[in-house]
Formats: sequence, C-alpha cells, structure tokens
Amino acid sequence: MRIVIAGGHGQIALRLERLLAARGDRGVGLIRRPEQAADLDEAGAEPVVCDLESVSVDELAERLRGADAAVFAAGAGPGSGVERKETVDRAAATLLADAAEKAGVRRFIVVSAMGADDEPPPGTDAVFATYLRAKGAADADIRTRKSLDWTILRPGLLTDGPGTGQVALAPKTGRGEVTRDDVAAVIGALLRHPDTAGLTLELIGGDSPVEDAVRNAARR
Repeated sequence: MRIVIAGGHGQIALRLERLLAARGDRGVGLIRRPEQAADLDEAGAEPVVCDLESVSVDELAERLRGADAAVFAAGAGPGSGVERKETVDRAAATLLADAAEKAGVRRFIVVSAMGADDEPPPGTDAVFATYLRAKGAADADIRTRKSLDWTILRPGLLTDGPGTGQVALAPKTGRGEVTRDDVAAVIGALLRHPDTAGLTLELIGGDSPVEDAVRNAARR
C-alpha cells in the first residue's frame, strides 16, 4: 500500500511511517520544511515538501494520485495561536479531503480529538476551544463526503510511553490516556480494515489487542 500522510513529521506520523515500512507498505509524508526529510528517510518513508497552508487543491491532488489511502495527522501543535488552529486543524483537513476526492483516493483516515462534537465548556482556554471547534468542523465536513471511505479516530490524552498493544476502541470510550505508539498501531490496523469506513471512534488504553479492537469496531 502507498499511504500519504499529512503532517508527516508529527510524532504519531513518524511512528506510523516506521510501522508501515516494517510491514512492507510505503508511507509518503507531507512535510513543511526540507530539513525534516532526514527523519522521514530514517523512518523508511518518502518525504514530500508540501505546505498545507499554501498548496492548491490541484497540486495536493497530484501528490495523492495513485495512493491507496490518505491520513490526516497534521496539527498546528502546541504554542500555535487561534489563527493556525483554523488554517491547519480545520482548513488543511478539508483541503486534503478535497484533494483525495480529486485524485480518486477513497480511503481517508482523520486523527481528530475527543470532545470535537461538543461545544467547549465555559472556562476552556480560548486557543484550545478554537482547536476543538476546528476539529469538529473538519470532521463534520468530512462525514458528508460520499466519495470518501472515511474513518475519524479520536484518541484520548496522548502519552509517550511504550505502546502496550492493548486498547479500547468504540464510538464512546470515556476519557483516558493512550500512547502515541498505540495510536499509530490503530491507524495501521484501520488502513487494513476498510470496513471501518463511516465510523467515528474514540481510542484509549484498554485490554483488547489492537487488531481485535479494530475488527470488533467494524462489526458495530
């Protein structure tokens, strides 16, 4: 499989790229800066410099052409302000969806956030509230696209500990932590389970092996 990953230098994306390379698939990571390319080379992925905040839909579609799937794992990241939550977490996600449709790439996985469908509670930090609204708006847009076999994945609180290979994956899991290793493993499994298309799934640490969790989610 050839998988194009937006946000290709992100912490989850690099883990996913290593996983794909280890199983014989090919990750293509879209990155903002040329100096990030060495890390993707080391992960076994193909680096492609492509700024999602400035690229046109036609240019991005060319990057996607011939891919088996696209993964949106980009984010404005900590320290970014309100404006970039909008331009990256919302607009870049819908741009990638537009490009996937144009390139004929049906399988589409989004790394979203828990709580994205709900209005942030009073007192929520303004930037974080904007982030949640941006994620929710992007997810709502992507759910309307009948030409995409989309799955929206909403991890809990991300941690950097070693992956456990044991998760809880369901439309509603409740709050909890999950390692970035396990998030990458779940994305890798979702790519092999197109029968999860049309699902929005929350993800936290749990007691089900990743493959079993994804297989069971597809049956719901």
